[in-house]
Amino acid sequence: MSIFKRGNVYWFHFIFEGEHFQKSTKQGNPRVARQMEAAYRTALAKGEVGIIERKIAPTLKAFAIDFTSSIETRNADKPETIRFYKTKLERLLAFEPLASTRLDKIDLYEIEQYVQHRSKEVSVTTVNRELATLRRLLHIAAEWKVIQHVPRIKLLKGEKERTFVLSYPDEKTYLGLAPQPLRDAAVLMLDTGLRIGEVVRLQWNDIFVQPVGNAAFGYLLVRNGKSKNAKRAVPLTARVRTMLKERQRRELFSLWVFAGDTSDSHILVTSLDHLHAKVARPIVKGKRAHRFSKEFVLHSLRHTMLTRLGEAGAEAFTIMKIAGHSSVTVSQRYVHPTPEAVERAFQRLETLNAHAGLLPMPDREIRQLSATVSATLNSEVAVSC
Repeated sequence: MSIFKRGNVYWFHFIFEGEHFQKSTKQGNPRVARQMEAAYRTALAKGEVGIIERKIAPTLKAFAIDFTSSIETRNADKPETIRFYKTKLERLLAFEPLASTRLDKIDLYEIEQYVQHRSKEVSVTTVNRELATLRRLLHIAAEWKVIQHVPRIKLLKGEKERTFVLSYPDEKTYLGLAPQPLRDAAVLMLDTGLRIGEVVRLQWNDIFVQPVGNAAFGYLLVRNGKSKNAKRAVPLTARVRTMLKERQRRELFSLWVFAGDTSDSHILVTSLDHLHAKVARPIVKGKRAHRFSKEFVLHSLRHTMLTRLGEAGAEAFTIMKIAGHSSVTVSQRYVHPTPEAVERAFQRLETLNAHAGLLPMPDREIRQLSATVSATLNSEVAVSC
């Protein structure tokens, strides 16, 4: 204890964590002054003087409530995003050792224990989606100053991309078996490449069947979606136009192209998923059978359409515009240039050059140019020798 008297009152001074503190107690009693010095030291140790005292971090289970509220508020127009995070969060909380851990105590060890546990039950892809949810939650906690540090969460390797493409014969079989409204939704995805979430949110005021101006096709509008590039106009094929006209006749009193149980709500993605499962993987004699590949999911219809675009010669930026991808890198996977596609590209280049007045050079001039170049090269070689 270091106190000293200045005038009629006592002061204290001491060094705490390399910093000098000196303060008047405004007291003339040395015993009281020493008590005040001790209290000040204690307050410093607790972070109550000049330092914001941090609250004890909540457990993952406790913070999950605030996380869910934030996701619901910020993604109010994206019900599938909300459903995604809620589903993955439920799986995280089902693992009690992780759920009961304070956020500031979640480190690589706790995360690895979860990975080892879940990897025995589900695929690499599922584990990675759950880890991504945990990472998002921890970053939000850090933004809100609930924790100071976010551990680096590494995703597992070996995740398989969904590459299944529906063949034309299988498409006919699938559409022949699919009940409504799955059949119409499938046709829409196969000819527009919309995401399933974009399909169910389509309204009739987003549909423009008749071409506008010099356009050859009508179009539909995707007003919002997964990324900022999701807002786009997509042309309508003849098959889709016919389907939409017939569907509008049946759904006359609904705002939604694919109405739900009531005319003022749209069908749920889960409802279409269930219908798809019954067609692709029906239960026969108590066992699940597979009419198509096990990899065939609803999203495969979008992947099929984009793959067909690439095979038809569409380049990556066109596919990016149609699909609403956030990056052309994603679109490039659908582009596989064939020798025929390369030939077509040069044919288009020749046509552009011709229109620009860049006529091909006559064969006689080409031969003369070749001889001149050859003579020049020979003379240079002779000089160098």
